[in-house]
Amino acid sequence: MSMKPLEHDRRYGELDQVMRAYLGQRADDTAEHRSRALDAYLRHTWHTRPSAIAEAERQLREYSRNPPGRLRQELGEFYAIPDTGMPQSEIGDWLTVVADHLKRSVEEGVVPEPSSPQTHWEWRTRFPETSQLLGGWFSQDIVDEFPDHAAALADYAATTHPQLVARLVGELHELLALPMDEADHALAAAELGMEVAPPEPYSHGAWFQSAATTLSGI
Repeated sequence: MSMKPLEHDRRYGELDQVMRAYLGQRADDTAEHRSRALDAYLRHTWHTRPSAIAEAERQLREYSRNPPGRLRQELGEFYAIPDTGMPQSEIGDWLTVVADHLKRSVEEGVVPEPSSPQTHWEWRTRFPETSQLLGGWFSQDIVDEFPDHAAALADYAATTHPQLVARLVGELHELLALPMDEADHALAAAELGMEVAPPEPYSHGAWFQSAATTLSGI
């Protein structure tokens, strides 16, 4: 029988957060170098949940020392490390390297410089409600569900809790405050799930601003 959610989170919850940061990224950490994925995890987590980094270090080190044996695998009571592209025999050593970087970050204050998100995980984690809006209401299905962008935005506002709408407005303002040009705004839209172009005559950035203004007045 598989592990219950509470037990899973106690043993592997923060390990899972670190591993999610590596999806689609190279696990090329060395003793001297942090991967792009680990930089993204540290940059975001230092800003939002700094105490979680020490817990991540503990869970990674524990997993590297005690990987699940055959019985736990048969029972399903273990965390399956996502495919990192490296041989299974090397994963334990890699987890130790990552744990060492996390420990150094906490003990020595080694923190990546603030920047715009650099990975798909970081975009989605930093702007979760924007991702919910763009991926849920502005996918390719929009043409089958709504007559235009304004109708889709109105439906989001009508079916979403006002506090989440307010959070989205804050995220849009934060996104627009980043030092980005229009190409960066288009990248942000794609990373956050938008599969259609903004309505004429808006650029992506201008439409983000228009959406924030519209939702602020609701």
